[in-house]
Amino acid sequence: MHLDDNLAVLPGIGPKSAEKYKKLNLVTVGDLLFHYPFRYEDFESKSVLDLQDGEKALVLGQVVTPAQVQYYGFKRNRLRFSIKQGELIISVSFFNQPYLADKVEVGADIAIWGKWDKAKASLVGMKVMGQVTEDLQPVYHLAQGISQTNLVKLVKAAVDKGYLELVTENLPQILLDRYQLMKRKEAVFAMHFPKDLQEYRQALRRIKFEELFYFQLRLQVLKAENKKQTNGLAIAYQAEALKEMMGRLPFELTQAQETALSEILADMQSGSHMNRLLQGDVGSGKTVVAGLAMYAAHTAGMQSAIMVPTEILAEQHYDSLSQLFPDLSIALLTGGMRAAPRRTALAAIASGQVDIIVGTHALIQEGVTYHQLGLVVTDEQHRFGVHQRRQLREKGENPDVLMMTATPIPRTLAITAFGEMDVSIINQLPAGRKPIITRWVKHEQVPVVLEWLEKELTKGAQVYFISPLIEESEVLDLKNAVALKEDLSAYFGERAKIALLHGKMKNEEKDAIMQDFKSGQTDILVSTTVIEVGVNVPNATVMVIMDADRFGLSQLHQLRGRVGRGHKQSYAILVANPKTESGKDRMKIMTETTDGFILAEEDLKMRGAGEIFGTRQSGLPEFHVANIIEDYAILEEARRVASQIVADKDWQNQPQWQILLPHLQRSDNLD
Repeated sequence: MHLDDNLAVLPGIGPKSAEKYKKLNLVTVGDLLFHYPFRYEDFESKSVLDLQDGEKALVLGQVVTPAQVQYYGFKRNRLRFSIKQGELIISVSFFNQPYLADKVEVGADIAIWGKWDKAKASLVGMKVMGQVTEDLQPVYHLAQGISQTNLVKLVKAAVDKGYLELVTENLPQILLDRYQLMKRKEAVFAMHFPKDLQEYRQALRRIKFEELFYFQLRLQVLKAENKKQTNGLAIAYQAEALKEMMGRLPFELTQAQETALSEILADMQSGSHMNRLLQGDVGSGKTVVAGLAMYAAHTAGMQSAIMVPTEILAEQHYDSLSQLFPDLSIALLTGGMRAAPRRTALAAIASGQVDIIVGTHALIQEGVTYHQLGLVVTDEQHRFGVHQRRQLREKGENPDVLMMTATPIPRTLAITAFGEMDVSIINQLPAGRKPIITRWVKHEQVPVVLEWLEKELTKGAQVYFISPLIEESEVLDLKNAVALKEDLSAYFGERAKIALLHGKMKNEEKDAIMQDFKSGQTDILVSTTVIEVGVNVPNATVMVIMDADRFGLSQLHQLRGRVGRGHKQSYAILVANPKTESGKDRMKIMTETTDGFILAEEDLKMRGAGEIFGTRQSGLPEFHVANIIEDYAILEEARRVASQIVADKDWQNQPQWQILLPHLQRSDNLD
């Protein structure tokens, strides 16, 4: 017997039914034992006085009226009776379960699992529990053709056959004692068959700690190995040349920028391989910090490459870096380039004539050869898969890596998604920047907004209007970008020049429209969210987002960050008639703070981790039972103890940690 045995070894399951379980990724007996219920229906009895309207609960009482069945319609009926709980008389109804009348006896105690209707002071019954005071029912994730009953029977069959005895302990006694954790075998059994709710909670706590601890331990080991590597580049940049360059900048760095730059430069100088995340809110000046790091690499005779997700952003970085460092040779490499300019750029990159290469994923394509790549920067890094980032790194001889993101990442996520990296944070806006004033208006207030906009346009302002859709949709009742442009053109007439930008346009067309807006030839730019990331038009001071409740907080914050990039007062107007409470909450939060890190925490609570990043490319782990948001306290403690263990360079030879080593080889949650 082995935990890797196929499910078909269990009684009552053949090759055909084993196929059904593959839908749940259950192939082996071990898969089955570690497929835990995601919750238990807690049938602990409650007083109806403590129940909220619509809450499901177990209610105990004494039957005071006989059960009556009323029939109506085809095969439809209602069973009714009353129970007494303390001094309260409660009406109970069961629909289409007439056979339960046999279980209802006047004067007898009864336990009913049902839904409380506060207004009617009645209980809509779901199940008669007999005389019990507490009963736990597991709820598993299921697939078509598999019921809760089937799954419970199969787990029981595995336990009865002795497979539970093959579950070995994977945490050292020192941690079991310190955190008063159940043994693993007991915890696995109690996850499926707890004797009471308290035992289930103890088992759940043990399994959560185990999952989060091993995840953090692997990250800490990875981080320690990265630090140990001596095959990293020691970039001996010229400090005086960099200082002189910084003195020529038309502005002073903020304290946060200076701190981040110092951390990056220290990494570059060390012989260890740099693996750092530069986090900064929109408009905080990350590009300048990354640019100075690339300039430092240039003073050491090395090339730098910066990879961004869109061609518009690549061109913008190319323009801004060219302005910052007019003495450097900077090349642009994108997928949309024509063959001849591309050949010229590739030859210059390979020969070392180019100092900084700016591009999209075209930077990692075949045929791109670098002369001496010392520093790799990826912007909006969560939009690139791990494989793409690795490809760029492999273009040089283990160059230093700096990843940037303007999506503020809550500490909760930074610890998990980027736990193997060092993190620098820029949480200050450059001097002279004014916080963006954000207002939420309803659709019926748009005429007032247009009147106000007209005054702003006479002062020389430029305006973004964001529309979530390009085409008519019967499903979503939204104003589309084309209709929005027509409405605005009808209102402003000759008083404003209006352009339309959307994702289905060709790149040349997009660039021309964007260039007109940057140069001030266009007053109002109606756009879909293609302008979300990184676009920089300092004269644009108003951002109007239509149907703003359709966006998440992080996306709204990114869009808002397209204005407020100059010294003028800027505004964000959110137009929305949200129908849900969460939609209203998002609008309120946006008007209350411009701090991206606060918004990111709120967004995480509202939407969950996977949605913020897009689960597959985020590097976020998937656990059986742990949740990085809800179990943040366990996550932090797991990180703390894992880092303490790995801090001892000889930890793998210590007797108390030997039990950990076989499990470190597995790559779960780190792929």
